[in-house]
Amino acid sequence: MKEFDRDYKLLEDMYQDGYFPDFLVDKVKSLIQDVIIFLETGEKDLEKIQEKFDEMTLAINDLQEEFEDNDSEIETSARESIAETVEYILRWFDVGIDVEDAIGERDW
Repeated sequence: MKEFDRDYKLLEDMYQDGYFPDFLVDKVKSLIQDVIIFLETGEKDLEKIQEKFDEMTLAINDLQEEFEDNDSEIETSARESIAETVEYILRWFDVGIDVEDAIGERDW
């Protein structure tokens, strides 16, 4: 079992951009952390890992309305920040899934 890189700042770009309310970025971060916790168990089954990323992505999809209600949206820089974070996680845990596949359920 491998622990995630505690020095890596999840969604750093979103936190630095005042357009995204921190409390909503925290919600996205929590969903990502759930995937990290799952990967830290040592899971190697790519199908199960993809299912976990799908759960995360669908839950992020569900936050879109809340972002809009707070004069924000999951747009280009948010997509890039989420994708960068997911890509880092995939590399850290040596998961053979492409980032585009990992977040393939997104509608943002």
